[in-house]
Amino acid sequence: MGSFKLSKTFSRSSKELYNAWLDTELHSVMTGGEAACSNKEGEGFSAWDGYITGTNKKLIEGKEIIQSWRTADFEDADTDSLLTLQFKDIDDGCELTLIHTNIPDGQPNYEQGWIEHYFEPMKKYFG
Repeated sequence: MGSFKLSKTFSRSSKELYNAWLDTELHSVMTGGEAACSNKEGEGFSAWDGYITGTNKKLIEGKEIIQSWRTADFEDADTDSLLTLQFKDIDDGCELTLIHTNIPDGQPNYEQGWIEHYFEPMKKYFG
């Protein structure tokens, strides 16, 4: 099982980033991929035109999102990985820390995927 941690700062508040992550329209616009999101624990979501699916496990408004997470590349027998997003207000915006754990062996390089398909588009979207 693989895991990694990434951090990036954005010139927006923690609450703005948190809300955008869990909002269908905003998530779709900030990443460029179609999403269907929920801001309720226990509810499912999809992102990047259905390539990513999962469930909201724990939500602490403006502070933390924990989701089960898998892609279309996972084998049926693979257990879901775990995605933890931590939002911390800093002087000029928010530091977003992404922790991705329990990634099944043989999966693509999701660390680079997060940078290219989330952090870079989010930087453009949020300025």
